[in-house]
Amino acid sequence: MAEERAEQKNTIGSIRIADEVVGIIAGLAATEIEGIAGMSGGIAGGIAEMLGRKNFAKGVKVEVGEKEAAVDLYIIVKYGTRIPDVAITAQENVKTAIENMTGLSVVEVNVHVQGVGFEDEAPEEEVHRVH
Repeated sequence: MAEERAEQKNTIGSIRIADEVVGIIAGLAATEIEGIAGMSGGIAGGIAEMLGRKNFAKGVKVEVGEKEAAVDLYIIVKYGTRIPDVAITAQENVKTAIENMTGLSVVEVNVHVQGVGFEDEAPEEEVHRVH
C-alpha cells in the first residue's frame, strides 16, 4: 500500500496525496513529451524493458515529503531525437504538472535514459503479405 505522506491541513480537515498519485502524474507528464518512446522499469537483470503506456507509474520513482517531492524518471528516447532537449523538456513538464496538481514543491527531477527506441516496421510488412 502506498504511503500517504503529502498532507495539507485546513480548517475543514486534511488532504493526503499518496506517493503513487504523484508517480502517475509524473509518468503522464513525461509520456506527453515528443521524443520519449516509453518508460523503462529500470535495469532488471541488465535489460531495460519497454513498458506500455497504461501503467503510468512505471519508470517513475518518487520521494514525497510533507511539502516537497523528488522524482526520478527512467525513459527510453526515440532514435534521432536530441537527448538533452528531450530530458530538459521532460524535467520542466513533470515539475510543472506535479506542482500545479498537488501544490507540492518539486526540488528535483532526475532523468535516467535507459535506452533508444526504434520505429517498428513489422506491421507494414505484414500488410503486404499474401496468404
